[in-house]
Amino acid sequence: MRSLNHRAPATELTSATSKYKRKHPFHKKRQYHHRKKQKSVSKIEKTLTLKPHNPNQNPVSLSNRFQSIQRKKSHNYDSNFEYNRKWTFSCHDSPAYEDRVVFVSYNILGVENASKHPDLYFKIPSEFMEWERRKELICKEMHHYNAGILCFQAVDRFDDLDDLLQKDGFRGVYKARTGDACDGCAVFWKDKLFTLLHEEHIEFQSFGLRNNVAQFCVLKMNENQSGTGLCTEASKTISPKRRSLVVGNIHVLFNPNRGDIKLGQVRIFLEKAYKLSQEWGNIPIIIGGDLNSLPQSAIYQFLTASELEILLHDRRNISGQLECPPQQKDLRSQDENVARSLIYRWSDEELRLATGSEELTRLQHELKLYSAYLGVPGSRGLRDNRGEPLATSYHSKFMGTVDYIWHTKGLIPVRVLETLPINILRRSAGLPNEKWGSDHLALVCELAFANDGTIV
Repeated sequence: MRSLNHRAPATELTSATSKYKRKHPFHKKRQYHHRKKQKSVSKIEKTLTLKPHNPNQNPVSLSNRFQSIQRKKSHNYDSNFEYNRKWTFSCHDSPAYEDRVVFVSYNILGVENASKHPDLYFKIPSEFMEWERRKELICKEMHHYNAGILCFQAVDRFDDLDDLLQKDGFRGVYKARTGDACDGCAVFWKDKLFTLLHEEHIEFQSFGLRNNVAQFCVLKMNENQSGTGLCTEASKTISPKRRSLVVGNIHVLFNPNRGDIKLGQVRIFLEKAYKLSQEWGNIPIIIGGDLNSLPQSAIYQFLTASELEILLHDRRNISGQLECPPQQKDLRSQDENVARSLIYRWSDEELRLATGSEELTRLQHELKLYSAYLGVPGSRGLRDNRGEPLATSYHSKFMGTVDYIWHTKGLIPVRVLETLPINILRRSAGLPNEKWGSDHLALVCELAFANDGTIV
């Protein structure tokens, strides 16, 4: 089945397909020679400790974010994927969860976006920016992870990816941004594992919230299939609704000064995710995306706490992008903010964009969201003080975390793929490089469908 491309009004299902055959504007096409460069660095080796599963234990417990690790002497970080990025496992007894899926969220760096911002990549060798090379690296990476669901952002060569990923058994749908933008979002799923039950999208332009878009797919795990490729007697007894899920994919506006628009986009996205979950029988939700917001930001607080008092935050820094440097300044508690009387002025129009009403100053959503990376304890050398990766994106003007995977009750994180240590990233001039095909790092987790009675 050829993948769908949608240019219809917001939240409307269509079947039009858009072709992108532009050449990369940077350089002439050339033959590539793979350069192997070996560096001796310290490798972080995980230790896995399986604990008896306590159904009343919350895996997102803030008191158990970090897992003990062992360090060994020099290993080659560039020899293969395993040495570059290590899997970290949760304390849950993963064999007890048979129906599992590997989920990926990845901003793949649009060709047109890169061409419009050469200042971000002026230190990167020209061959590393070539799309023909990058697309091969991206698809090779996805094959290595044995993923079942992919959420890509900043996609402007969908047909190229679709052609390559079809060879790996994927089907996909694509939604281009509105206006003059050339990129969009794409969701792919393994055809042998899942069936697409429903697909729709959001054009934020129809709400006065710029040209960004978001996607939703309702996927059902195929009969006699699971994330592990197995079907057990236990999984056969579970209601089919327990093996369906809503997949959300979003790329939030970049502009750091327009926190009102960013909040409005996230608000509408979460409202639609909740509505779809309810319409399909209160099924679990998994969300991937580039939120263009830091972990210490008000937007992150809104997702985790399910509410946000607008007037306690400066519209121009809702995403935390203007704070510097990342990981060194934390968001003050609301009590401290109130005590200091930090009440910011928001115009009626800004409140309307952020909350949907000029009368509202308190933003809320109906979902209880869990970060997949917070749900699996990790190393302090790779995570911030919350448990999120220290860096998911790196170019000449930024190194930090803006990409996330969220899920609701009914899905349990079994393992996550750690990002790269900061010192390893800094040895290069930025991303992409000879190893990675984007200026972002893919976030990867394996999630299990919770059995009846399991509390996430």
